[in-house]
Amino acid sequence: MSKNILYFELTTPVEDERPVYISGNFNAWLPDKEELRLDKVEDGKYALKFPENIKLPDTFEYKYTKGGWNQVELDEFGNPTGNRVAKNKTGVFHDFVPHWRLDGENLSENLMPEVRLISDEFEMPQLGKKRAVYILLPHNYEKSTKRYPVIYLQDAQNLFGNGSEFGNWGIDKQLAVLAAREHGDVIVVAIAHGGDERFEEYSPYSNPKLGKGQGRKYAQFLAKTLKPYIDKNYRTIPDRESTGIGGSSLGGLISIYAGLMFPEAFGRLMIFSPALWISPNIYFDAIDFLSHLPTRIYVYAGGQESTAMIPNVEKLKQTFERQGVKKTEINISLDPEGGHSEDQWGKEFPKAMEWLFF
Repeated sequence: MSKNILYFELTTPVEDERPVYISGNFNAWLPDKEELRLDKVEDGKYALKFPENIKLPDTFEYKYTKGGWNQVELDEFGNPTGNRVAKNKTGVFHDFVPHWRLDGENLSENLMPEVRLISDEFEMPQLGKKRAVYILLPHNYEKSTKRYPVIYLQDAQNLFGNGSEFGNWGIDKQLAVLAAREHGDVIVVAIAHGGDERFEEYSPYSNPKLGKGQGRKYAQFLAKTLKPYIDKNYRTIPDRESTGIGGSSLGGLISIYAGLMFPEAFGRLMIFSPALWISPNIYFDAIDFLSHLPTRIYVYAGGQESTAMIPNVEKLKQTFERQGVKKTEINISLDPEGGHSEDQWGKEFPKAMEWLFF
């Protein structure tokens, strides 16, 4: 009878003194058996060769703990996860744990950001309109004197709280999770979209089928009106290296454009599922306006969004790379099974934030 030759490799961004164990239906779910303790390979990376003397059922379930069920793995929102299920008894399993329960606590309310409505009618002089603008301040903002980096995100309706009919990124909870691992010191400014006017405001160019694009004016509003207001009224680090912009779909498209048009304002770009098909001219702008200033760009694309999404994102990356600007760093996150949804973008948010700012 052949023996198990099975390895588990775990990556986690949470580094503390607690050891990591694997537990499952193969050991009566005991959470801290020494023979199932993973070896620490380096910070954030652990490995275990599964003991050959432990018999695995045909289908086995497992979870990771840090020594007890009050220290079990959690998802990126700080919520409990389902059991991991597998049948292979040989090979290498590569797993990721974004967050851990700490002494029975999933998510500390004390680490939640403070959400403020700056104005439900913030003036947009470039467009002659008004929009709701929110700010999410770090949990310790009022108790400190420090200054913080800032990221400006589009589609505020879908980012926090109860979200909208389309879903919710859950960035308020994720910022608390990031704060638990000392990566939550960022101010988020969230700008509401204009409903039926969303396309024209987020599109840099006119589209013969979809209408006139006013993205240039919207980008000017972000860089020339909103950012100066935020820097004046809140303790920000105003330099471009500490200022980001981001969004998904059309919000991702306008964020690329704003980053290209105003590199002196935005040095960090968070681009999820950008609607590049709407505005092919963005590739030419990437050639004409790519800054030689240090810039970091995080781009997500899912294979279940459309047949063109991943190829378009790869084309954008190639366009940047052909310019030979060594100071531009691009991190492309491709998920063949990933979809076009708030839930998916929410899962990318903490990974993007840590790569962009920490």
